[in-house]
Amino acid sequence: MIKRKNEQQSVVNHEMRGGVGNVTVRRFLEPGEYKGHARLLASLTFEPGASIGEHVHENEEEIFVVMRGEALYLDGDHEERLFPGDSCVVLGGGRHSVSNPTQEETELMAVILTY
Repeated sequence: MIKRKNEQQSVVNHEMRGGVGNVTVRRFLEPGEYKGHARLLASLTFEPGASIGEHVHENEEEIFVVMRGEALYLDGDHEERLFPGDSCVVLGGGRHSVSNPTQEETELMAVILTY
């Protein structure tokens, strides 16, 4: 199966999970179009200054890869600046948030795996 970019669903989330600004989520594939245990396979595009608020993942883990721009990643109580090619993961039960601290758009690839 091939799904072209123009066939993928995009949704603009305002103040996602209590964050600020807009984050556009473009789902590469929808659940049911694959058989694996992923809840989300997507691109997240953060407008300048936008963030996803701190939240917990229960019975799932989330992986981010910075594709473009920079991100500020809070994993529990530890904060790190991430750059293109950097990746991070929050395991089940962990809490995290992510933001774009720059004046340019930031794009992350996000994968949420369930178990």
